[in-house]
Amino acid sequence: MHAHPTPVPALRRALVAGCCLLALAACGTRGEDHGHAAGGTTKAAAPAGTPAATPAVARGLPGMPPLLDPRDVYAADRPGRLSPVVKDFPSRVYVPNTESDTVTVIDPRTYKVIETIPVGRQPQHVVPSWDLKTLWVNNDRGNTLTPIDPRTGKAGKPVDVHDPYNLYFTPDGRYAVVMASLDRELVFRDAHTMKRVRTEPVTCYGVNHADFSADGRYFIVSCEFSGELLKVDTAKMKVVGQQKLPFKGAMPQDVKVSPDGKRFYIADMTANGVWVLDGDTFATPSFLPTGKGCHGLYVSRDSREMYISNRGEGTVSVFDFTRNALTKKWRLPGGGSPDMGGVSADGKVLWLSGRYDAEVYAIDTRTGAQLARIKVGSGPHGLAVYPQPGRYSLGHTGVFR
Repeated sequence: MHAHPTPVPALRRALVAGCCLLALAACGTRGEDHGHAAGGTTKAAAPAGTPAATPAVARGLPGMPPLLDPRDVYAADRPGRLSPVVKDFPSRVYVPNTESDTVTVIDPRTYKVIETIPVGRQPQHVVPSWDLKTLWVNNDRGNTLTPIDPRTGKAGKPVDVHDPYNLYFTPDGRYAVVMASLDRELVFRDAHTMKRVRTEPVTCYGVNHADFSADGRYFIVSCEFSGELLKVDTAKMKVVGQQKLPFKGAMPQDVKVSPDGKRFYIADMTANGVWVLDGDTFATPSFLPTGKGCHGLYVSRDSREMYISNRGEGTVSVFDFTRNALTKKWRLPGGGSPDMGGVSADGKVLWLSGRYDAEVYAIDTRTGAQLARIKVGSGPHGLAVYPQPGRYSLGHTGVFR
């Protein structure tokens, strides 16, 4: 299967006939369900300090570690490149269960549940900290973050943080950015103490996912319930751009920058595909249909492909960055509701939560075959595979550079 980004006028004509898509937007239980509302070819990474890395140093956000390869923001994420900070951590899959108020811990080698950790009310995502030392459980309705020590698997004392639907970290490691969806705020906090530093009110509704530009100077935010995108200046901590997506009932979800840093991909679960945005110009994006309930976006360890979960049809689409096309679609046997997750440290397994089926899927990234289907708590959402390669974390379920 091949598909290329569609110009917006053609998109409008194509989607008129697909009015049935809008029925999905009316299903409140099939939304992101906060509880708030009913590529480049792979090349060897240049060692740090080589001339190739110099432009990234000159242009990048002050304090941001320079990219290993200016042509590939994910060059530090290759198989086996575990940071010294995490190399001795046990490999685990941490699954937040939004309706059970627990985190299920899975051993990925045996596909067995080894522990269930009680946390706060409505945990949405498990987020690796910038320095890789802590996993933060986002207890959205509990208004707390529960720290988990990934070395021991033990939970610590919750930290008071209001409306932490999702959590990101600025590339310089200074600030955590709380996606306060109900509060309609982006809250910048000290990355270590979580003390509030600055609050940026937003006029859109449902801020939830984001990703940073290659130079770290800005990030793109999706607003699920108003169908909008924001562009935020990282250093100024201010919204500098805002646009409405050209689809009635749009519900943008996950956001991911391309390996070459030239485009952002934004999953949309009512348009049933991915918006393709030039973040620098912030012009109206083009569109790529993928499947019903398009939701999560995950880049392969070699930076060649992106795995796209289609929650409404139990499939995963595979996008080839170099060919700029969808090349495969994997179907879960018996269906399912693949949502959020991550790729194993060796790149061989894609882990996704089954949001409406109280289960987790392990999928072979070479063949698309289902390796395991594991029962967990109710409403599993933003699971984290940990540890993963990379020098630091930008947040969400694990975005590493």
